[in-house]
Formats: sequence, structure tokens, C-alpha cells
Amino acid sequence: MRSCNVETVLIFRIGSLGDTIVALPCFHQIARSFPRARRIVITASSASQKVAPVESVVGNSGLIHGTIYFPPPPRKLHDLWTLHRCIRQTAATTLIYVADRNLVSTLRDLCFFRSCGIRHIIGAPLKRDLRHLRKNPLTDVTEREAKRLARCLSSLGPIDVDDPQMWDLQLQPSELRVADAVLAPLRGDDFIVVSLGGKDQMKNWGDDNWSTLLQIMAAKYSDIGLVFIGSSDEFDRSAVVAARWSGPTLNLCGRLAPRESAAAMQRALFYLGHDSGPMHLATVVGIPCIAVFGPANMPESWHPLGARHQIIHNMESIREILPDQVLGAVDKMISEIPIRKSHEFQWQFNDTQLIPGTYKSDIVQR
Repeated sequence: MRSCNVETVLIFRIGSLGDTIVALPCFHQIARSFPRARRIVITASSASQKVAPVESVVGNSGLIHGTIYFPPPPRKLHDLWTLHRCIRQTAATTLIYVADRNLVSTLRDLCFFRSCGIRHIIGAPLKRDLRHLRKNPLTDVTEREAKRLARCLSSLGPIDVDDPQMWDLQLQPSELRVADAVLAPLRGDDFIVVSLGGKDQMKNWGDDNWSTLLQIMAAKYSDIGLVFIGSSDEFDRSAVVAARWSGPTLNLCGRLAPRESAAAMQRALFYLGHDSGPMHLATVVGIPCIAVFGPANMPESWHPLGARHQIIHNMESIREILPDQVLGAVDKMISEIPIRKSHEFQWQFNDTQLIPGTYKSDIVQR
């Protein structure tokens, strides 16, 4: 039973795997600001197996100590009453608001949390500037979502999203052992992590494109293995695409929790896939990414942070991206592997490569 002298701080964060990962610097800052507090996340439970809960990312990291779940919409009055009672039982008076919500939703949330006895709410984006990504008027490039969230929590102190310590998942020995076990069939050989993603059709490059890409890659790089990461409903799709690869393959879709996936990914040469949760996992464990983006997000709002990434972003349609463009990125990445292995991973915005010809006016296709 916890001591009544231990302060409880609540953290409101909802969203998918990628949403949780881009908020990691905020979770680290909260832990630094309230090191002796019991930190509890309030988040929505998922109705889809493709949406990993917040707890699956930060639950074993020491950044939080527990989770309060509430059901996804449509919610009944009983659901709200149950959530109200759970929050009251924590005796918390402080809540950190780390959410991407419009003004009406934010105001409604604040009224609800106040009714639960929360007197201090930090980070609620009441100002328009805090609810929207800033855009460079000269380049039309938007800021990273991680930076917007950091701005919302500025009252807790500056958050340096370029500091790798702020992205540390603090993987545990048990998670690293799981990664060793599932990768054992590769016998220590080099491999590329592949994620077909496709939860959002605007982000889905298409299995036909992936099959074509892997078929032409196999003619050059079949000595390298492919490890497929994703949710369980991506297992069959990944198996079909993997059949185009003449080298070793390993289909881990649905077999690993997100943190175990991260532990496996950090042994990869690089990540190849969509704008997705696995892409962000790859980023935080320090491997470079080749990622295809469509019009679902503006450049560079959800691009991976860090060095040596190669991003192919088409704002007309992700399907306009050609397999040859992605193959060019793969060739470049593989040619740089000996150089990359001889240097420590560096988090530098300016090192991210945008594939030539991908953007009109050097920025974006419209």
C-alpha cells in the first residue's frame, strides 16, 4: 500500500504507438520534474489491435508507475463516471496535459479534470500557437510534433528534443533477451527491418510496390536478411511480400511487444518502411530510416529525428513514389554502412537526407 505522503501526478496522453514515442521527451521531463511522485498515465484503451497502448511503450521504463484506461468513443455516462471515480481515488491534484486536441476538446477535458479534484493542470494548449505546428514561411516546412509538445510543457523547463537521453526507452535486460531469442535464426547475420504498415491508407505505399522493390533489391543484396515488424494482422501480408526475397527472412509481426520490437530493431542495419509506429521505434534506438510519406502529414512534422535518415515524401499521393526511388535510397544507405558503423550515432536535424526529385521547389510536391 502506497504511503499517503507520496504525491501522485497524472499524465493525460492518448494516441497510437507513434504518438507515444514522439512524446518521450515530455515523459522524461515529467520524470525529472517530479522524481519522487507516483506518475500515472490516463489514456484511452484501443479498439484496434493495430494501436499499441501508451503503457506498451513507457510502462516498463520507470517513466510511469501505472495507467488508468478509459474506453474509446462512443463513451457512455457510466464510462465517464468510472473514470471520474478512478481519478478521485488517486488523490492527485496535478495533471500534465500532453495531448493533441482542438480547443473545444481541450476545454471539455479541463472541466472534467477539475471536477475530479485536479487543481493544477500543466501543458493544456489553450493558445492557438500551442495547438498548431509552426511553419517556416520561407520553406513551408513545419516543425516536428515533438517540438510542439515540448513547447506546451515549457513551464517545466526547456526540453531539448535533440538530446538522445530524452528519447531513451530504458530497455530492460529481459526485453533484450527476448530480442536475442527471436533473432537467433539469423545467426548474427546483418538484417534490415521492414514494416509494411498501412493502418492509414494515405500512408500505405501498397504491397505491389513493396513486392517490386524487394524483388529488385534481392538481385543485389540477398546476403542480407529481412526482419518484418508489425501487428499480427500484418503477418500474412508480410509473408506474401517476403516471398519475393531470395535471402533469409524472419516474420515477427504480432510476435513482439513494442519494447521488444525496439530491442530487436537496434541490431538492424536500418529501417525500411512507412511513416509508422515501428519507424519511430527504429529512430529512438538509433538506427537510420528509409521511409516513404504521403499527404497525411506535412514535411517535416512526423519525419524521424536523428541522423542519416532518407525520406521520400510525396504530397500528391504516396502511390506516386516509384520503387526505383526507394531503391536509390537503399543503395545509398548500404553504401554508407561501413562509415556509419565506425561513428557513434549523432542526433542532427541537418543530416537527414531528402531524396533528390522528391520535392518540388526543394520542399514539397503538391
